[in-house]
Amino acid sequence: MDSIKSYDAQIKLDVDISFINMPSKYGKVLYKQGETTKVTSEDFIMLPKRGLDLTLNEIFKYPFITVNRGEANHKGILCKVINLIPTSSKSDFSIATIFMDTKAKRIVKSEISTKMEGVFTTYLDYKNYADILPMKIEVEFAVNSVKIPLRFLGKETEVDRKALKQEGSKTGKIFLTLSEIKIVK
Repeated sequence: MDSIKSYDAQIKLDVDISFINMPSKYGKVLYKQGETTKVTSEDFIMLPKRGLDLTLNEIFKYPFITVNRGEANHKGILCKVINLIPTSSKSDFSIATIFMDTKAKRIVKSEISTKMEGVFTTYLDYKNYADILPMKIEVEFAVNSVKIPLRFLGKETEVDRKALKQEGSKTGKIFLTLSEIKIVK
């Protein structure tokens, strides 16, 4: 990702949240090195924003230590697993676990435990070995930890408010598919 100065792509967003029925949404994602990734769309606002930080710039923003956790298999790929533990109280995460495909030199999975928003697990799927950017991204999170402003979920979205208010832990998933990717190195 350090070799990318910028990229833009079309994005398709789908959700799997028990109390939300939402059709696929479409937009555009724009990234410029050193800036926050931007998602634009006519009918949705990206939630949670943490899920689209493919550079993981937020976790590298403040000093941290690394702990080697050895190797683990992820979808048939032998990955190096490390923990990142922040050494600054300014960091908004408490620990991150990163699964790296060392042969392809890319991250294929991350588990980030935030201080305020719960745990976000992100799976990055690449079309082929040479791709720098993933084609598909899956973000899994605890819904009760994320404050979802329901009015921003877009047109044609139905919310089962009774199911929303039920007790118990709820998880959600967001599926992002990138297409028409243009990368500037």
